[in-house]
Amino acid sequence: MTDGDSSRVVLIGKESVGKSALAAGLTGTSPTDENVGGSTVSSEVYRDDDLEVVDTPGITLEADTETTRKAMGALEESDSVVVVVPATDLDQDLADLLPLVGGKTGAVVVTYWDKVGTDVDSRGAISDLESELGVPVVPVDARNLAPVAADGGRVAGELDAPADARAVRQALQHSGALPSGVTTQVGWEIEPPETILERPVLGPIVSALVLLAPAAVAVWFANTIAGELDPLVGATLEPAVAWSTTLPGPLAAVLGGDYGLLAMGPFLFVWALPTMVIFALFMGAYKASGLVTRVTTALHPVMRRVGLTGRDLVRVVMGFGCNVPAVTSTRSCSDCTRCTTISAISFGSACSYQFPATLAVFAAVGMPWLVGPYLAILVATTLIYVRLIAPPTARTTTLAVDRRTFLERPRLRAIWREARTSLTSFVRTALPVFALICVVAALLEYVGALTRLGGVLEPAMSVVALPADAALPLVLASVRKDGIALFTADSSGVAALSPLEVLVAVYLAGVLLPCLVTAITVAREVSVRFVATMLARQAAAAVGFALVIAWGGRLLF
Repeated sequence: MTDGDSSRVVLIGKESVGKSALAAGLTGTSPTDENVGGSTVSSEVYRDDDLEVVDTPGITLEADTETTRKAMGALEESDSVVVVVPATDLDQDLADLLPLVGGKTGAVVVTYWDKVGTDVDSRGAISDLESELGVPVVPVDARNLAPVAADGGRVAGELDAPADARAVRQALQHSGALPSGVTTQVGWEIEPPETILERPVLGPIVSALVLLAPAAVAVWFANTIAGELDPLVGATLEPAVAWSTTLPGPLAAVLGGDYGLLAMGPFLFVWALPTMVIFALFMGAYKASGLVTRVTTALHPVMRRVGLTGRDLVRVVMGFGCNVPAVTSTRSCSDCTRCTTISAISFGSACSYQFPATLAVFAAVGMPWLVGPYLAILVATTLIYVRLIAPPTARTTTLAVDRRTFLERPRLRAIWREARTSLTSFVRTALPVFALICVVAALLEYVGALTRLGGVLEPAMSVVALPADAALPLVLASVRKDGIALFTADSSGVAALSPLEVLVAVYLAGVLLPCLVTAITVAREVSVRFVATMLARQAAAAVGFALVIAWGGRLLF
């Protein structure tokens, strides 16, 4: 980017090299499009008054991913680029990326500069590289954007973020034509220290525990806090419920009926909201610390046996926060495993509305201990389902990870950004849709349709050894997963069920079909035809597993 030219610049680099942190630091703004699960899955734009920075997805040259194709598309449409490469593997990244950008106007930004030791001749190496490339080469610590002088020391008197942001922006003003290659070798190849995650046996076990940590904290919260808050919130709303009975019939049902807004609404704030925040905070910390990539690599050898990569499994776990961004993030999965990953998210990722609804039901019937068997069954059946539907080529897919990431202390700002995005989605999406479900259910109850529906579906319920009353939550959970909470609307009826019946009812409601929003997202990401196939296949598998659980459980217990 030269003086007088457009102020739009595109960042190009591999995964986890600090492009997003650099873009945010240069402009002091957040992207116009959200980061999904802490990973850029589409080109995002950071803007201030005189600079527009396009943060592209990380390029993975060894894998056929949608994100790499999007990054290459953004590169083709731009003449002004910044090649972002890590100081820890500078030579390899330049060798891979320069052929892609040769002839375009740009500069090179070297991140992870804080990892270069003081014994390295940084001044000479950067100067030699800059001379051959003929463009500015700017070393930075993208996480903090701490300014670094040519001799490797900090610029005196300019230690604040705006100063080093200005330094990078000034370098961009003097960018030139990028070459298609380079012969100068700086010779740096700095490997992060190994951890327990790299050990053959302990690594996958510890990684699995890391991914299960958010669920464990959510269960702890449900059993120790939410269960205590729920009756208190209910008692607080009793006067409002009593007042609603004085209103005209339909309005009284919508507000104060068993399925009304006052009866069901508090569930979102007592159960769903805290669970969603818990998962958002954990996933934000995992990404900001570099732990996600380490876990991905450790779990890959195990997951490949069922037809997923380690990267795919992380996306499935992300679905416990929300299925929609998890599905979108599968753009960074290989083409041969992406559809399988989406199916796994649809089937086995109990989102932040489904999971707390499940916990609320277990608490309502006085069986909180059912969460253990529920999670065990959900994990086991999801793995079996994936193994059955995965194409044979998926079990031979290699994991395209160039290098181990450095583990660092996660920044509070990055963690909060993740939680803030989830909160925004909760307010804009969860509240309106769940309110609509409550209104529909309340009106159906008011006109007597629920009783008739139960009669129609009673034969189907009997197949999986469930009462007719389970029909409504099963149907509405197919539209919105927190519809499972409607089991608690008739607490006396649910309390009459055996532990096995409660388990089967909640399990089937959760996996029979994905919620409507997830199905629409999958259609947009893949195709309507794929969604139709996925729905039929998932429903068949869910009924089959429910039959085994229901009747097998009766035989055993």
